[in-house]
Amino acid sequence: MNDQLFVGGIVSLSMTDYPGHLAAVVFMQGCFWRCVYCHNRHLQSVLPGESLPWEDIINLLKAREGLVEAVVFSGGEPLLQESLANAIADVRELGFKVGLHTSGAFPDRLAKILHSLDWVGFDVKHRFENYLEITNILNSGISARKSLDLLIASGVDFEVRMTLYEKIEKSAIVDVLKEISALGVKTVALQKCRDKNENVVEHAIFSDKTLLEDLSKYFDNFYIR
Repeated sequence: MNDQLFVGGIVSLSMTDYPGHLAAVVFMQGCFWRCVYCHNRHLQSVLPGESLPWEDIINLLKAREGLVEAVVFSGGEPLLQESLANAIADVRELGFKVGLHTSGAFPDRLAKILHSLDWVGFDVKHRFENYLEITNILNSGISARKSLDLLIASGVDFEVRMTLYEKIEKSAIVDVLKEISALGVKTVALQKCRDKNENVVEHAIFSDKTLLEDLSKYFDNFYIR
């Protein structure tokens, strides 16, 4: 039993959180970044009294065997929890593929579990030198860049997602995409941002079809979500 794992919720079936696979999604509590557009603010704090028992999660996953192919750890920031490696081992023992959603806040912890992952959805926030504008945390871009470098070098399948907050300048988005392409990123998804009422606040770049087409040429796979 993983008593030190703090789980905020679970979605028993998702067709979007692990591209190409039916997956269950386990939402981990805790994230010390304070992104301006965060839509999981209820998961920012670790609240042991509100955590779902890991044993219950395992039992639910056992009941989904044959129905889902993978389990994705999302959040919050899953890497905040040191017991994540044990949880991944439990899920692998059940025969599921394992995915991870992360912003790369803890590169050292990511390095320790990369060998046990099948896929990663990696969030890039801004130019790495401008992360403070989104996360409100000093040096967060340094950690994210280290994590992305580790991920690229690992050979683990992954995609980079960037949520296009309306105040990020179009030129900054272009810079980010060109930089990560040069680093070796092959798959990118640009995600539309939502306000606190879950209404889409569409960035101006989405109406610039010519620019989007030009940017898509930097990647093998280029998605708008």
